[in-house]
Amino acid sequence: MKNLKTGNRFLACLFLLVSLSAFSADKIKITIVDRPNTQAFNPNYIQNKAPLLPRHFIKLPVGDVKPKGWILHFLELQKEGLNGRLGEISAWLDKENNAWLGTGNDYGWEEVPYWLKGFGNMAYILGDKEMIDEVKVWIEAVFKSQREDGYFGPYIERNGKPDLWGNMIMIWCLQSYYEYSGDQRVIDLMTRYFRWQLALPEEMFLKDYWENSRGGDNLWSIFWLYNITGDQFLLELAEKTDRNTADWRQRSTLPNWHNVNIAQCFREPATYYMLSKDSADLMATYNVHHLIRNTFGQVPGGMFGADENARMGYIDPRQGTETCGFVEQMASNELLLQMTGDPFWAEHCEEVAFNSYPASVMPDFKSLRYITSPNHTVSDSENHHPGIDNRGPFLAMNPFSSRCCQHNHGQGWPYFIEHLIMATPDNGIAAAIYGMCEAKVKVAGGKAVEIIEETNYPFEESIRFRIKTSGKVGFPLYLRVPTWASEPSLSINGKVAAEKLATGKYVCIEREWRNGDEIVLNVPMKLSQSVWHANQDSRSIHYGPLTFSLKIKEDYKEVSSVETAIGDSKWQKNADPSQWPSYEIYPGSDWNYGLVIDDSVSLEENFEVVKTAWPSDNFPFTVESTPIEIKAKGKKLPQWKIDEYGLTGELPIKENRTFAEKTEEITLIPMGAARLRISAFPVYDGNVKVSYSTCTRD
Repeated sequence: MKNLKTGNRFLACLFLLVSLSAFSADKIKITIVDRPNTQAFNPNYIQNKAPLLPRHFIKLPVGDVKPKGWILHFLELQKEGLNGRLGEISAWLDKENNAWLGTGNDYGWEEVPYWLKGFGNMAYILGDKEMIDEVKVWIEAVFKSQREDGYFGPYIERNGKPDLWGNMIMIWCLQSYYEYSGDQRVIDLMTRYFRWQLALPEEMFLKDYWENSRGGDNLWSIFWLYNITGDQFLLELAEKTDRNTADWRQRSTLPNWHNVNIAQCFREPATYYMLSKDSADLMATYNVHHLIRNTFGQVPGGMFGADENARMGYIDPRQGTETCGFVEQMASNELLLQMTGDPFWAEHCEEVAFNSYPASVMPDFKSLRYITSPNHTVSDSENHHPGIDNRGPFLAMNPFSSRCCQHNHGQGWPYFIEHLIMATPDNGIAAAIYGMCEAKVKVAGGKAVEIIEETNYPFEESIRFRIKTSGKVGFPLYLRVPTWASEPSLSINGKVAAEKLATGKYVCIEREWRNGDEIVLNVPMKLSQSVWHANQDSRSIHYGPLTFSLKIKEDYKEVSSVETAIGDSKWQKNADPSQWPSYEIYPGSDWNYGLVIDDSVSLEENFEVVKTAWPSDNFPFTVESTPIEIKAKGKKLPQWKIDEYGLTGELPIKENRTFAEKTEEITLIPMGAARLRISAFPVYDGNVKVSYSTCTRD
């Protein structure tokens, strides 16, 4: 196998050398690399200072990447939806009685900064003056709140110890504000606050449950500030933070099994690796990612079954994840991509963003679900405990589905947008996560370059880039080549520059760029499948980065947002709940199908991919609007029904399935467009011709 891989690499390099002959006059150099070069130094942007290890990618200041196409439409909907208008309805954001504003005791502990993370970054990206003015109201109150000893914000004690979790979130809001404004007060506040943390006795530092689990967020902010000031005390505080954070380095267990904690906190060892340089820290993060998925992540969509907490005996794809878990996993992937350069994290971020996250919110972004599952065929307001590890109406689309997700979900798309285009240490530009956008980037010599990305990815196979520059300028351009791409190729100014690029790596193009240069990365998509051995050998069907679900008719029933809200919902006194309806969703067609797959022939002979027109409303994530479908064959499983908890029944045991005789034509649609869905299918008479692994994707 080793010799085969070596031979493949040799052939790929040989082909690149041959293919570049036509471009020799332009002095173009194209190489395939595992990571960007970190030995160089980019003076245009703040980077890790020694002794921290260099990051492979440098995030641009918030607002330097502007979304276009469907991603911009998503952000505009979010602005007019729950995140953009939450200040009108959430009592936690009421200005008349809010400890974050110094106007009362109703402090909105995590709710205020959770909301501000998404709202603020969305405001900066859109350049919306009214929204930015609203952000400043809260930021100015934070500045005003700092005490002489360095602490800021409402002071909360639990068991005689200060609770720092809410402050960790607000610090991230301040970091984004600094990127946007350059306001020195952010640096001054954070410096004084972190000195206060360093002076706090260890027995009082990060001891409460949430802050103890999530100390990695504090660590990231410490490094962020160190890279600006170089203050040595921050490295001492980093060591103290790591020492007092929950142990996410355990080989075969976790400090706790809460889904959001796992999605958010597993990155802490890799973050500390930037200082420790101990590869065991880096590997610990990879281990946790795979550990949780070995048992609870035998499902499509990139997540794992932990509806509140992962529990043995609850591993079926009808178990879900909080909406908070989706956006925190995306954020972790984005940060790990910066730190490691590993294209794995870019690909996993896309997997969650395109397949799991979109279906957790209503298309108008005015309500959301607390729990969304890969197999999810009823979305009502009932209590489904113990099938779900929480008591309450956690499956309906409600503007008050929960205090955490209600306020926290807004970070998902802004953070995603910020990582579409990044800088590299060698004064280059990189696109590792794909989506239509335009960005301003400084390259060699501090020269500003604009790069425009045009694509309907992940529904399109071509990703087009155009360079805008006032004169010739040389810099490397890195593009991720997805692992799933079938014979990807690269064209420059209409000429084929490279074919059959190695997948799972980056293609690096080095040349002297001119205004109007165009680069096209073609990533042909093909059908593939995952086999979930721990879940009855069920299968999921993919086309490129998209996973597909059964097309189920969705019947929406509007219900009272007050009567169906969970117990901790809290409306502002002047809010009008009738303007914020909740919806239950019921299946209007049968859902209990298994796939009919003939393993003796290719997937292309089992399935037909059908592409339709791009939706006129620029919203590709509904049953009616998706521009791609897959025609398949299925048989019903009459014994597969809604179970005693009111949930989609667990997958029937593979040795005890009774399929209907009739084979029917069924349609599959992208998982992210299906708010009711079957995404992990039983298979009729399918012989899985693969060896055992966590899952197998052919």
